[in-house]
Amino acid sequence: MRRVAALVAVLALVGMGAWLVWPSGGDVRGQDQRITVVDGPRDDQRVELDATFFPPKGGGKAPAVLLAHGFGGSKQSVREPAERLAADGYAVLTWSARGFGRSTGQIALNSPDYEVKDVKQLIDWLARRPEVSLDKAGDPRVGIAGGSYGGAIALMTAAADPRVDAIVPQITWYDLADALFPDASGQGPANGVFKRMWAGFFFGRGGGLGQASAQDLLAPRATVPLTPEQARCGRFLPEICDMYQQVAKTGRATPEAVALLRKSSPSSQAGRIKAPTLLIQGQRDSLFPIAQADANARALAPGTPVSVAWFDGGHDGGTGEPDWLYDQTTAWFARYLKNAPQATAAKFTVTRDGGRDPGTRQRILLHPETGAYPGIEGTATTAVTLTGPEQNVVNPPGGAPAAISTVPGVGGLVAGATAAGPSVALDMPGQNASFESAPLKAPLQLTGGPGVKLRVYGTGEATLFAKLYDVADALQPPTLPAGLVAPFRVKIPQGAQFADVTVRLPVVDHTFPLGHRLRLTVATTDMGYATPAEPASYRVGLASPALAVPTVAAMEAPAAGLAWWVWAMPLVAIAVAAGILVTGRTRKADPVPGSTLVPLEIAGLTKAYRNGEKAVDDVSFRVEQGQVLGLLGPNGAGKTTTMRMMMGLIHPDAGEIRIFGQKVTPGAPVLSRLGSFVEGPGFLPHLSGRENLELYWAATGRPLDEAYLDEALEIAGLGKALERAVRTYSQGMRQRLAIAQAMLGLPDLLVLDEPTNGLDPPQIREMREVLKRYARDGRTVIVSSHLLAEVEQTCSHVVVMHRGRLVSEGPVSRLLASSNGHGPRLEDVFLDLIGEQS
Repeated sequence: MRRVAALVAVLALVGMGAWLVWPSGGDVRGQDQRITVVDGPRDDQRVELDATFFPPKGGGKAPAVLLAHGFGGSKQSVREPAERLAADGYAVLTWSARGFGRSTGQIALNSPDYEVKDVKQLIDWLARRPEVSLDKAGDPRVGIAGGSYGGAIALMTAAADPRVDAIVPQITWYDLADALFPDASGQGPANGVFKRMWAGFFFGRGGGLGQASAQDLLAPRATVPLTPEQARCGRFLPEICDMYQQVAKTGRATPEAVALLRKSSPSSQAGRIKAPTLLIQGQRDSLFPIAQADANARALAPGTPVSVAWFDGGHDGGTGEPDWLYDQTTAWFARYLKNAPQATAAKFTVTRDGGRDPGTRQRILLHPETGAYPGIEGTATTAVTLTGPEQNVVNPPGGAPAAISTVPGVGGLVAGATAAGPSVALDMPGQNASFESAPLKAPLQLTGGPGVKLRVYGTGEATLFAKLYDVADALQPPTLPAGLVAPFRVKIPQGAQFADVTVRLPVVDHTFPLGHRLRLTVATTDMGYATPAEPASYRVGLASPALAVPTVAAMEAPAAGLAWWVWAMPLVAIAVAAGILVTGRTRKADPVPGSTLVPLEIAGLTKAYRNGEKAVDDVSFRVEQGQVLGLLGPNGAGKTTTMRMMMGLIHPDAGEIRIFGQKVTPGAPVLSRLGSFVEGPGFLPHLSGRENLELYWAATGRPLDEAYLDEALEIAGLGKALERAVRTYSQGMRQRLAIAQAMLGLPDLLVLDEPTNGLDPPQIREMREVLKRYARDGRTVIVSSHLLAEVEQTCSHVVVMHRGRLVSEGPVSRLLASSNGHGPRLEDVFLDLIGEQS
């Protein structure tokens, strides 16, 4: 039975069951209801809706929330978020839409004559409930939220019923005709390319999961039986069934199909939606891409409060950030249903990769002071020059084999339901033309839909698919951000040799790193779409070499979330490296005679806090070549402050530090002989491990062959993980990458702060041997650590500090020999030394 349940659950997911991704609910008991409504063009159809009402926890009156389910789901699909909303003080009503679950009626795709009328009567029902608070006019205080199919009904009902006070539609459509027949040249669905596989999930379920959720199929009581007419195409209205069968044969949208689909679309209600609207759209969504949310935002009535959020997830995979999504929704409802005082809402939110732990996301916000939602055109445009000759492409007979970008309906399962990110796509030889940029001289942030002008040679009409790849190098396969393509048709006038067409590429939020190339590929096939069966050949070129890349220049990280230094540390490291380079060209060294071979010499070093307390108090010691020196001391001993002064990051109040005879000052050229890792690794989380190292080294201005990159990477031992984004690394992996970065250029003096943090025992043992070997080759290593047993096994010499002062120094063997009966363990010696200073 468990296997059957699992299979049904997977099929329900593939069939677009429930796309809300909020966290689990609270312990609130729902009340099942059978609510009879009247709908149809002539109000002559009686439908029973299977519903559940969740009263607000704690009793009393509260604003109401209608929570709608996704296509193929039922009221059970949204039970958990309903319970959580009720626990947070809302009266919540869930229901199975007509034709789904145990509700009667036929599916009409959120038509104003059917589903919209049903929801208006659900609001009537809520208005009579004693638990629901009313406005001064006697109307119920009500909001609607839902994902996909449920998001569209929120928009459609808000347009038809002024009693709706706020809505939160997620991953839904603006124009269902445009979504199923997209055309990136802007000529509309009549010229669009049929989204065959996604449409199949909508209309091709027959008598299967199109009529019931996974929970309903496993329930003891059977669902409503199908009539002979319903058996022909499930529980759809006959006119919808007829429409699908027609377009599925031809792959073209008929005027009747466009009219029917638009009737069930917010596009038919432009200017009528006045309820404050939070639009949440997925960045990984080939069914309803971000452009659909952009169009919804523009179609609201003038002056309607609106906020747009692009999150990591969507129909093609990714759960996004459940808690963040829930918090955004409840904050919106609190503002407009409970009149709760709230901070100014950001007009635009993008969830971007970031953080120190796998799967963490940092939210980047458009600064509220910059004004309204910028749209998919962004606030600025960067022109990137593409090059490449005109190229011949062919459409194979029957459109097979086809290129692969996203596999609709199963992309999330294949990807393990991970968050949005680049995808590796597959193009077929001979079926595509590609044009590339030069390597980027600086990272390029794309936020929006790029535009490009193409020239297509041939006869008749060409069906083509444009996509923008991120190309790292010749060894790695290019990645396709979010797995999205832009389908379009080009009609070449009779008697003409070619036609020019301007194409808007998919809307994404993606960073192209330094040194990467942008590759525009134009293909003749894509697995998710219907393509001509007849073989044909065309020639594709650039009508203009400029690719217009939109950006949103005013983005910044919010105060909450990750600490600022997670992002700042890589920039500080680059700035320090750049400073070393600049000053190295202008400043003369001042070696002390006879000391040029001494890696480190510290004399009378002193540094005090603002309150006068000394962090480092008159410390002097010397480190020789070939030593591995352990810098020991309890928290607050002054170890990190001493190391930061070694690196020239802070000025001493007194005394001096010399490295190979040269005095250390900020930007001193001798610092190029020092590699360091102090106070935790700081990496750009969206770049791979290799890219982070290459970017760091490029900032020094030194030739790549002086980096000894292969040697450093061998030390890191990260294997294939080097090509993954650092955000996916464990703490131990970040630690090893940070040590590899410190070893770039094989510096003569290596300074490491707690290098074994986050490493498991085998990795610690390996690190121990790496450091010993590094010193045996004639270099010097300084290690700060609280793992005294590791210091004892790794270091040849130690310096012990306590309360800013040096309390002991010398070879480990000598300290152990003078342990006064407390040893022979370094830990005992250490405790004895700092105890004497207490």
